Amino acid sequence: MSTPRLWLQLSAGRYPDECEWVVGQLAPRQTAELTDRGLAVEEIDRTPGQHAGDARSVLLRVSGPDVRARVADWLGTIQWIGASPYRPNHKRKNWFVRILAFTEPVVYTWREHDLRIETQCASGPGGQHVNRTESAVRITHRPTGLSVLAQKERSQHTNRRLALARLGALLSQRADEQAHAAEDRKWRQHTWLERGMLCGFIVG
Repeated sequence: MSTPRLWLQLSAGRYPDECEWVVGQLAPRQTAELTDRGLAVEEIDRTPGQHAGDARSVLLRVSGPDVRARVADWLGTIQWIGASPYRPNHKRKNWFVRILAFTEPVVYTWREHDLRIETQCASGPGGQHVNRTESAVRITHRPTGLSVLAQKERSQHTNRRLALARLGALLSQRADEQAHAAEDRKWRQHTWLERGMLCGFIVG
């Protein structure tokens, strides 16, 4: 049986530089704590921040027994209390980042012509553009029509990776549903045959 794996995404989102500083500080702390809990932690992607040591986004691969339960208290919005290292006179002391978990997607070997990859400006509430660079990535799987959009990160590279992961998860879910439906049809057919044979026996 394979060891369960999760991806943990630590993200500063589109918030101030201080949140990138928090992600940079938080990633090694989280890695150390999860390692102490008996989990294997590997950094697989990082989008650097505006300042050395900071990060807009960090993607960790975490694996081990009871992995979901052991990372649960790290998920959601994290509040970090501390003075800004970049604006000494700034009164704000509370900074917020988010940590999300994804089941590690099935690794697909994508055929280039099967994917339509489009970039666009990320949009916020009401549909207004929140930046001027085309950091958002939409990927459509032509054979199935499945489409995903990743736009939360300011890095197009990270959004592309997350979009591919989500698309892989959707395809895996679709395959599971189709397999379940096939088993259901098989069971129904088997039951119908059993009933038909039984009825034939009684009538005969």
